[in-house]
Amino acid sequence: MSDTITDTVIRRLSVDDVGVFRDIRLEALSCEPNSFASLHEDWINLSEQEWRQRLEQPVFVALLNEQPCGMMGLRFQKARKMMHRATLTSVYVRKPERGKGIASDLLGAVANHARELGMLQLELGVSAENSAAIRFYQRYGFEPVGRIPRGFRDNGMSSDEVLMLLPLEKTRE
Repeated sequence: MSDTITDTVIRRLSVDDVGVFRDIRLEALSCEPNSFASLHEDWINLSEQEWRQRLEQPVFVALLNEQPCGMMGLRFQKARKMMHRATLTSVYVRKPERGKGIASDLLGAVANHARELGMLQLELGVSAENSAAIRFYQRYGFEPVGRIPRGFRDNGMSSDEVLMLLPLEKTRE
């Protein structure tokens, strides 16, 4: 029997879900090292308290047959004049589960959560070399708004960072 999208549940992690968060985050950093600004070795030795602190900002997980297969988080601006903005972080779906709508479901849950909190826009940075991710974000209304030359640097290699934005305001008709 094949897995279907109906077997997928999206939910926000609580600090009690630190083990689930640790497992899926370390998996993401290990399996897709070029997709993240963080490195696996930056996260592997975090203390339990540091893992819990990272869950103070919202992190949503996709569970397929009760097993984590994807995640997406939000980071909020703290400066009062920027509090209407949220940044999409830690976007990951396991390769075998891609193309099943899981990333779309995660993005929907994250965007709805941000709207409920009064956010007016979602922002993200993605490597210019990650064309599949850029196409995904564009399908859901993200627009490129800038580019940082050499925004990512790893092992002596640089790639540009594409900055993208999704307005969350309700459109007026």
